[in-house]
Amino acid sequence: MRPRPTNRGIGLAIGGACAVVVGVGLGTVDLVQVGALVLLLVIGAYVITAVRDPGRGRHRLRVLRSVEPSPVHAGSVAHVQVDVAADDLSGRVRLAGLRLGEQASAELSGGRPLRARVTRTDRVVTLAYPVQATRRGRWALGPLVVTRTDPFGVVRASSTLGDAAEIAVWPAITELPVPRGVLVDEPDRVALGARSPSTDDSSLREYQVGDDLRRVHWRSSARRGELVVRSDERAGMRPVTVLLDVPVRPEALEWSISLAASIALAMLDAGHPVRLLGPATSTADAAAASTHARPGPGSRADLLDRTIDIEPPTASAADDQTLAAVRQMLGTSSGGEIVMAVVGPLSGPTRTALAHLASTAQAWAMVRTDPAWSVAEHQEAQHTLDQLRRLGWRACPVRPEEDPVQCWLRMLGARS
Repeated sequence: MRPRPTNRGIGLAIGGACAVVVGVGLGTVDLVQVGALVLLLVIGAYVITAVRDPGRGRHRLRVLRSVEPSPVHAGSVAHVQVDVAADDLSGRVRLAGLRLGEQASAELSGGRPLRARVTRTDRVVTLAYPVQATRRGRWALGPLVVTRTDPFGVVRASSTLGDAAEIAVWPAITELPVPRGVLVDEPDRVALGARSPSTDDSSLREYQVGDDLRRVHWRSSARRGELVVRSDERAGMRPVTVLLDVPVRPEALEWSISLAASIALAMLDAGHPVRLLGPATSTADAAAASTHARPGPGSRADLLDRTIDIEPPTASAADDQTLAAVRQMLGTSSGGEIVMAVVGPLSGPTRTALAHLASTAQAWAMVRTDPAWSVAEHQEAQHTLDQLRRLGWRACPVRPEEDPVQCWLRMLGARS
């Protein structure tokens, strides 16, 4: 923004001009000189303020912004720290005369001005403030807005300093209980025909990011020249696929994504390899979703990252996306896995594709309904629920905004 005169500057400019005019009219040299000096003061302040932009030139200021935690879950608070630093004497002079203000998306600030705690030294000004992440997505933070004035306070200018940052917001997650007799132990033994592994059943595999270092087999690692870990703790744990049918209505979108992500993380924490299938936001996402993530912190982050950019589809594309995900699952499944689906009313071709899964997998489903739907939509949802049950799925109806734990327990108690 170009420099603008303050009220004081406007007053001085008018007074100086009047003094020059009156001095010329009266032939008073002293009055003309006083008026000219005042005008030169205003003009000089304008030039100096325009030239000394803190974000440009050899003496520009540096901006370092950090966010903790990042990414952050929707509904949680992240703490932001912004350091504005000067590297030399000229930069410190510029820094001393600045007023700093931060900008943030409404999804982070709630539409209210940010209030920061400011700490100043001669070299660094630090702003620290919290933001409340209200929605899943990627939201802008910054750049800084700096306001500077000349030493006499006659000219003011505002500009931006530093680059904008982006905060990634994961969906809200609910901790879901995993009954060991329902999903982890007995079904796995029945499907695989395997007994529970003992400590003597260890097999070795390459170390992967997220593996517990206590499982490293150091003697074999030294012999091979690379880290290997004992994989007995995951023996007999069936892979899990979570299928997400993204709703068209925005009011059900966040609830569905949060529920599917909560299921995926619950099964991952229980020791199962997990993948989350839904609309792919990129080619890389589609490729990553074709493999099951192994339990570990890195896998949790990868699963959640795939949910950040999901947008509600158009009505015509919604079922096509779900059908494509089911076909991908059929093409990559080796059989004997657990499938958990969060779906709405499905078309005939999609229900037909799902029929093949129940014959090779242990299949569970939550079918969305909504009191605001039309009679035809309710009938389609009920038809989907009935047909999934006939196909061998364990399915139950759920409503958006219900408690995810109650929906989860209802599904586990459902019968095919």
